[in-house]
Order: sequence, then structure tokens, then C-alpha cells
Amino acid sequence: MIGRRRSARPELLPRETGGERWLVVVIAVLCFLASIAAVGAMAADRAAHGWAGRLRAEVTVQVRPRVDETGPAAAARAAEVLAGVKGVSEAEALDRKAAETLLRPWVGEAVLPDLPLPYLVTARLDAEAPAGAPTMSRALAEAGLDATVDDHSLWRGEVERSAGFITALAGAAFLLIAAATGAAIAYATRAGMAAQAAVIETLELNGASDGAIAALFQQRFGLLAATAGAAGAGLAALMLAALRLIGGEGGLTPALPLAWVDLLVLIACPLLAGAVAVLAARLTALAKLGQRS
Repeated sequence: MIGRRRSARPELLPRETGGERWLVVVIAVLCFLASIAAVGAMAADRAAHGWAGRLRAEVTVQVRPRVDETGPAAAARAAEVLAGVKGVSEAEALDRKAAETLLRPWVGEAVLPDLPLPYLVTARLDAEAPAGAPTMSRALAEAGLDATVDDHSLWRGEVERSAGFITALAGAAFLLIAAATGAAIAYATRAGMAAQAAVIETLELNGASDGAIAALFQQRFGLLAATAGAAGAGLAALMLAALRLIGGEGGLTPALPLAWVDLLVLIACPLLAGAVAVLAARLTALAKLGQRS
């Protein structure tokens, strides 16, 4: 009897296979897009913080030689001074070849031989107690060097702001997709209630409360949305796994480095889709039933 009672409950609302099939497709596509947006945001945030960390770990010093001193000699002396500053782990003067390598992507090969290049020193900072730009500038000035210390704070701030913007954009995309999912479920619930008006009326005549009738719709559409969410998240996981295998740790581009752990966030997609569907179906059903009273 228990088995008969459980199997009879879903038959209270006959299934509309055509309409529900398209609803599954719509929700699966929405969950696929939400999954891609979530993983993309995580990858972008990881890349941005990685870049910011590398910028924070190094400084660049431009040295202007004195009249009685050559540029390479001034740069070498600046590197020696910086290497002795507390909080600097290593300092190295860049030769012309290294400077040309840095500039080649920006100015091209043709003009490099005739281009007057600055004399640069790169300094790697101690990760636990890095030296500050004012400290390094003071040490260089005390050594009689005319130099400018760039701690990349401007670029680092831009990168960190970009990371925050991408995270906010991904959050907005998620909210829009959740709203679209809720709207689709609400529409499907209203259509289902209109198609099952006779069944609802029979249930009401037999004493079923509005909450019990709404529970039938929320159960159906909640399971439907969870199933569609699992399909969408599974497709996204397959695509992202393929990108990870093809591109390695950097995915297809170092700008969006993918990690296997990122795929774990997709587990939440079916649960969230089901929760949104349950809430939307219940609120819509109760509102519709209230209009009948």
C-alpha cells in the first residue's frame, strides 16, 4: 500500500511532456551560462590577484647617470645599493639587451637600435617584510644616485579594481540568470495551473488546502529545474575540463587560468536551480489560488 500511495501522488498532475521538455532546455541553457560565468569569474579573479602579487613583489628603478658616470655603471651601483636595503631580497641591473626585449612588443624591431633606452634596475622584495618605495628612494639618494622608484602601485590598483569589477559583473549575471529562471518557472506554473484547472478544483472539493496544492507544483518544477540544472552544469563541466586539458594550467589563455577545483562550484548549480524553482512555483501557485478564492 505504501508503494501504491507513493506512485499515485505524481499522477494528481498529469505531465505535459511538450511544454516541460522545452522548459528543461531553457533552464539547462541558463544553468550552463551561469556555470560558465561563475568559473570565468573565479579564473579572472585568480589571474588578477596573481598579477597583483607579482607586481607587489617587484619594483623597477630608473637610474639617470651623472655627467661623470656611464649609464651601466650607475645602474650597477644602484643595484648594489638596493641589494643592501632591508626588505630587498635581490636587485639586478638590466643591460640593453634585456631592455630591448621588454620594449620589442611595443615599439617593434626597426627602431630599437637608435632608441635611447633608460637604465633600469629590478628589485625583488622580501615576501614577509618588503621594503617600501620611500626607503629605497632614500637609500639611493644617500648613495648620490638620481633614480626614480616605481613600486607598480598604480598598475596594481588598476588590476585589483578590474578584478573587483569582473566579480561584480559575474554576480550581476548570476542574479539575472536566477531571475530569468524564476520567471520561466512562474510562467510554466501559471500555464500548468490553467491546464490542470479541473484537477485543482477536484482537489479543493476534497478538502485540499492551497498549501498542499502548491506543494504539488513546487515539487514537480523543483525536480524538473534540478534535473535541468544538473544537465547544464554537466555540459559546462565537460567543456571546461576539455579547455583545461587542451591548455594546461593556463586554460586556453593565461588571462583565464583554469583549475580543476573550479569545477566543484558547479555542484551548487542544480541545487540553486531547484531552490529558485521551488520558491517561484510556490509563490506563483499560492498567488493564483488566492485569486480563485
